[in-house]
Amino acid sequence: MARHFLRLTDLSPVETRQVIERAIALKTQPDPAYRPFVGKTLAMIFTKNSTRTRVSFEAGMARYGGHALFLHSGATQLGRDEPISDTAQVLSRMCDIIMIRNDSQADQQELAANSRVPVINGLSDLHHPCQMLADLQCWFEHRGDPAGKIAAWIGDGNNVCHSWIEAAAMFGFTLRIATPKGYEPDPELVAAAGTHIELCTPDVAATGADLIVTDTWTSMGQEAETKKRLADFAGFQVDAAMMARAKPDAIFMHCLPAHRGEEVSTDVIDGPQSVIYDEAENRLWAQMALVEFLLK
Repeated sequence: MARHFLRLTDLSPVETRQVIERAIALKTQPDPAYRPFVGKTLAMIFTKNSTRTRVSFEAGMARYGGHALFLHSGATQLGRDEPISDTAQVLSRMCDIIMIRNDSQADQQELAANSRVPVINGLSDLHHPCQMLADLQCWFEHRGDPAGKIAAWIGDGNNVCHSWIEAAAMFGFTLRIATPKGYEPDPELVAAAGTHIELCTPDVAATGADLIVTDTWTSMGQEAETKKRLADFAGFQVDAAMMARAKPDAIFMHCLPAHRGEEVSTDVIDGPQSVIYDEAENRLWAQMALVEFLLK
């Protein structure tokens, strides 16, 4: 039976560490002759725009000697309401692995349930596990094992935040979450992570943190809410004063794209504590390690 990766906890803690360690090895010890997936095809389904997800998966498959197909909903039968189960059965007879980036975790689950091959969540409304693998890899690279450390999530309790919640329980660190009222993360996920999660104000979240992470206040599909969100998130910007509350060697992460001057000040995101470009690059290596794990 195919293994799928629709949320971080689809891998065990041991398997997740193995994938991260492999990602670091692929990055630090590149072997151009290693092309294990010649003749293999990755189908990439997109109903949402993408830069990092598309480029990293395509580049990764190219490095492995394989091929990636870009399938946009507006140019495929998915855009004409073909049942997801039909799409899954057809693609999984023609391709070796599938990645989907869409609005619905439930649709991803239906796709996986009807697929003969592994299905990867490239982003959904509830989770962004590939981003989390890249973020964890970045944290390991810059500061070592996160166990026992403190991360502060400042902003919207969104899909990326949900993946951070699962990571906190899996890797044994504390995640302090500061969101405006009405933007809290899924309470079931928070409850499942137990004492690893603290809901608090931005200043409390940042104090003594080893890492501060944020995301855009207005995600794709929420543009009509921009004016309201800018007002609701006042006081939640990660700026120099907030970083000063964290540990002196704290690092800053953002999954990108960023709106400088909104969720993060320019001096922070472009400053010496920011590791955003290492974080973005790691989408390539973490996903290569994940594809290798799922196919081999």
